Amino acid sequence: MKRNNSIQKETYLGDPLENTKIQAEKINGRLALVGVFALIGTYLSTGQIIPGYL
Repeated sequence: MKRNNSIQKETYLGDPLENTKIQAEKINGRLALVGVFALIGTYLSTGQIIPGYL
């Protein structure tokens, strides 16, 4: 009798999607922080939240 010693990997269909969601959330958070810093910089330099409007 021949014995197969190879290890079979279990694949989960949700894992790649979860990794993609985590990466998307990280990018979203980083871009939101860029926007907050831009807003703070604009406020400090001009005194207006949206220059030209307020």
